[in-house]
Amino acid sequence: MAIQEIHANFNYPFRLMQHPYNVPDCKDNKTTIAYFLTGDYTSSAQFYVCIGVLAFLYSTATLVLYLGYQHLYRESNRGPIVDLLVTVAFAFLWLVSSSAWAKGLVDVKRATSPWTIIYFISACKGAENKCNGGAAPHLGRLNASVISGFLNLILWGGNCWFIYKETPFHKSTNQPAEVEGGVRPS
Repeated sequence: MAIQEIHANFNYPFRLMQHPYNVPDCKDNKTTIAYFLTGDYTSSAQFYVCIGVLAFLYSTATLVLYLGYQHLYRESNRGPIVDLLVTVAFAFLWLVSSSAWAKGLVDVKRATSPWTIIYFISACKGAENKCNGGAAPHLGRLNASVISGFLNLILWGGNCWFIYKETPFHKSTNQPAEVEGGVRPS
């Protein structure tokens, strides 16, 4: 009786049903049966990556605007207001995409669990064969990506406050620009 390992490989964009893995037929050990992982988690993974790329591009564009064209940004109230609206939108999108990817990752973990894979293998259902789950897949980088997404949510949400302070919504129209506190002139 030989011990045989079965490797089920998968990768981004997590279209798991496109990744077959071969299981030896325990009757003659010469033939294999192809099984497929189940699940398609591309939408949440690609949405998460898309938000990350768009946020990077927007951050790069605003950095160029802040550093090179500060006079245009401060010239009217429109620049800070648009910046605030886009930043609020990105904070919300980070929340949605990180939550979707976290749920997708939980589903990927469930679908690629050794015990889930064993459950679907017909050779493991017989009493004469012993099937062991083996090692779980290494998903540390994927866990870190979810944490990174929620950290981006905090970063973009905190940035909303600083951009809000640049808008006319924060500045009081009754307060004179010269007065910083103390006694008002009579």
